[in-house]
Amino acid sequence: MNSVNHYRAFFTESEANLNCNSVPILCWDFHYESLNELKTFSSDVKKIQRISSQFKWNITDLGINERMKDEVVLITDLEQKIIFASEGICKMTGYTEKEVIGKLPKMFQGPETSSVILGEIRTAIKKQIPFEKTILNYKKNGKTYDCTIHGFPVFNLKGELSHFIAFEKAA
Repeated sequence: MNSVNHYRAFFTESEANLNCNSVPILCWDFHYESLNELKTFSSDVKKIQRISSQFKWNITDLGINERMKDEVVLITDLEQKIIFASEGICKMTGYTEKEVIGKLPKMFQGPETSSVILGEIRTAIKKQIPFEKTILNYKKNGKTYDCTIHGFPVFNLKGELSHFIAFEKAA
């Protein structure tokens, strides 16, 4: 019993001499933000997997999951209407996914967007070949930004053109 009392006394004295600082609540905010980003990323991956499965895509070589970490993903149908936009679209453009679904990517273009580069992109789409271009786009608030686009045609398991996918990043 004496050793227990000795331990308590030592612990009480040591505790009084400790200079403990409390952990700021902000660290939980960072944890929550990180957890929320992971949840969003996982949700985007599942949506793309559903689309891929639904249209029987052959896309093993695009590295979508890795690219989604740093780039916005847009998927369009053959009429170039957006059928999917990753959550990063809001940070890059100010538009939510709901605001862009069903629209054409030209919604991000404006008077200063290069018609030459747009023509090169259209040509690549018609030829069903991948392309990489940097173009001047417009945010929802009207501000411009340079956007690097890596576009790819997506084929189904039968080898037929199904959709287009673009990985975009503010340059």
